[in-house]
Amino acid sequence: MRIVIAPDSFKGCLNAFNVALAMQRGARKVYPECFVDLIPMADGGEGTVEAILSAVQGRKVEVRVKDPLGRLTSVAYGLIDQDKTAIIEMAAASGLPLLRVEERDPRITSTQGTGELIRDALDRGVNKILLGIGGSATNDGGAGLAVALGAKLLDAQGKELPPGGAALANLKKIDLSELDPRLPEVQFEVACDVQNPLCGPEGASAVYGPQKGANPEDIRVLDAALFNFGEKLSALSGVNLLDLPGGGAAGGLGGGLVGFLGAKLRPGSQMILDVANADNKIRHADLVLTGEGRTDFQTAYGKVPVGVAALARKYEVPVLVISGAVEGYPDLLSEHGVSCSFSVSEGPGTLEEAFSKGEEQLERAVWRILTVWKLGAAAANKKR
Repeated sequence: MRIVIAPDSFKGCLNAFNVALAMQRGARKVYPECFVDLIPMADGGEGTVEAILSAVQGRKVEVRVKDPLGRLTSVAYGLIDQDKTAIIEMAAASGLPLLRVEERDPRITSTQGTGELIRDALDRGVNKILLGIGGSATNDGGAGLAVALGAKLLDAQGKELPPGGAALANLKKIDLSELDPRLPEVQFEVACDVQNPLCGPEGASAVYGPQKGANPEDIRVLDAALFNFGEKLSALSGVNLLDLPGGGAAGGLGGGLVGFLGAKLRPGSQMILDVANADNKIRHADLVLTGEGRTDFQTAYGKVPVGVAALARKYEVPVLVISGAVEGYPDLLSEHGVSCSFSVSEGPGTLEEAFSKGEEQLERAVWRILTVWKLGAAAANKKR
């Protein structure tokens, strides 16, 4: 029996690696001699570096960069492929967890720290950067990131703009003459799991601004500022960033990375599956186990279980989703190649109790599910 285990984290409870280990322990209760490939997953947000380094040999480096409000903070990123590929989480330098609730203000928060991480990776000689952009505290379209890499964003008087999304309303000119000359030699792949455009009712400011501290008036100001920014960067780059699916991800950073760096936007799960050589592992598997903290109708929109199932479907390998909670019918994801979805819950209880017992309940859930799976396989073989 060969099993591939490729779960996302159970957010607030277990990281993806510990989820995978618990699933492995449960599987070996039923199939003691089974061969298991662990591929901890992430969607481009927090945990992306850990997930990739759990599946691929590499190392972490730590640097000091600016947080969303310009304060110095220590941040780690990953290096793989003999230090030629960097894995960076923008949330580590420019994410919401770095701010207290009362500090959240997308009018002034900046992606400069993420640009400083990229610059450090360039100094180490990388030729490829994998960048996860989930969990941002910013709405500046990547302006701060570009400034950290040598760009100048100027107003009508030729003065450089202050940090933050609101200042982009005064953007008159983007000067890339001093942009880091090493950037064209580097391949940028961006883990982007949303399709929101840069502006408008479904854009970065309207949809994600409120969780970053924006009130209705802030949203109006930020949306207009991003539109001005998008128009000017589109004209400079030759790419229509205003209509780009995913351009509004991470406060417009998706669009900014395409416009400034020629980055390629990709689903985060697909990026990790590629890095972990999952295609070769899954094609030889008898069964794939995946999961996440909560599986519901949103899972179908590019979350980890669907990305894993899409790859397994190519090779007709069955997929079971085992999550902290499942809302809907067991065949909720059947059209995406998932055989069945299960919850680890063992009965009524508080969220705190579920979190404290999450690891052992997950192990037991896999044990129960695969026991039934084994019985079914035995019955099928008997009929042959």
